[in-house]
Amino acid sequence: MTQVAQDRHIYTVSQLAQDIKLILENAFGQVWVEGEVSNMGTSGSHLYFTLKDDAAILPAAFFSYANREIKFKIENGLKVICLGKISAYAPHGKYQIIVEKIEPKGIGSLQLALEQLKKKLEKEGLFSAQHKRPIPYLPARVGIVSSLSGAAIKDMLKVLDRRFKDIQIIIRPAQVQGENAKEEIAQAIADLNRFNEGLAQGERIEVMIVGRGGGSIEDLWAFNEELVARAIYNSKIPVISAVGHERDWSIADLVADVRAATPSVAAELVLPRKEELREKLDGLAQGLYLGAQNLVKINAGRLEGVQKKLSLLNPALLIRQRKEKLEGLSRQIYVRLAHFLELRQSRFSNAAQKLSVLSPLNILGRGYSITFKMPESAIIKDNRFVKEGDLIKTRLHKGELISRITEVKGNG
Repeated sequence: MTQVAQDRHIYTVSQLAQDIKLILENAFGQVWVEGEVSNMGTSGSHLYFTLKDDAAILPAAFFSYANREIKFKIENGLKVICLGKISAYAPHGKYQIIVEKIEPKGIGSLQLALEQLKKKLEKEGLFSAQHKRPIPYLPARVGIVSSLSGAAIKDMLKVLDRRFKDIQIIIRPAQVQGENAKEEIAQAIADLNRFNEGLAQGERIEVMIVGRGGGSIEDLWAFNEELVARAIYNSKIPVISAVGHERDWSIADLVADVRAATPSVAAELVLPRKEELREKLDGLAQGLYLGAQNLVKINAGRLEGVQKKLSLLNPALLIRQRKEKLEGLSRQIYVRLAHFLELRQSRFSNAAQKLSVLSPLNILGRGYSITFKMPESAIIKDNRFVKEGDLIKTRLHKGELISRITEVKGNG
């Protein structure tokens, strides 16, 4: 045997493959790689695809522990930038990148996810104008889905109270940002719909406001989730979406029956001011009176003209017949005008009676009371808003009581 033959080192295939794997992994470590996705496939929750450019390809594996937080859909043809580690699969003698992070090239991941979901839902018809329903005028019950700790709910309640105090407001609290927000919002919408089941028409929630105050795209992201979009679409109660500020547009806005620029605007859309209703009723009544008065004047003038014409013709019989006929017509006109005015007055009285029935003063007359926290005079609806030692004011049907809290029972 020659000396060269004695000095040579002979690898087994597996030894060489393992050494190549170690060299590759130690040489590169973590790397950023740019390429186009192709040959996209899945195995369970794991994603497998190929990164390519004009001259080469690189297999990629994106395992479930790393891809669970991805918002956008990875699909063939998408230009991406990947962070990962180069690894070799020794049994097959192939190398690949184990992806740890992925970003779409040229656009943010959240923006891409938003555009992808928009296209999907628009194709299914969730944004169609044919599906959108009108908001009822002067609803008796309003539902709200929002966070109890945010400024949005306070703004909405303040506007609703200022515009029309007599409606009933049902709040279904929900987390509006964070990991579980989309599930809570969707569940809250479903719960308000279930509340209506089995209730008579006048007892149901007639319109629902879903929203929150402003924030970053990440803060508002729950309202861009498919789960929330489908909950709004499937709601039997008309939905007003009130997410963020006027410049913020979410998928919830596109699916909802009405989009409000802010939560406060949503509250204004739900209810007219009581003063506006009174002014409208006064205007209708005045219009009816003037219209009837004008009609009487017109017909009186016509009657007078006919009488003058008859007097010029002078046949006594014809005059008497025409006069009788005109008197009969005149009586009919007055009867019909009286009936018309009586009908309009009845409608006006019914509307006024409805306003009176809704008045909180009538409710107090039936033995109820309203309790306010002092000194800000905020209505107390939950014992969590008061504590021992607080001063409270109770409004009765006749008079008021000032009390100090000595004990708070229950958890609200």
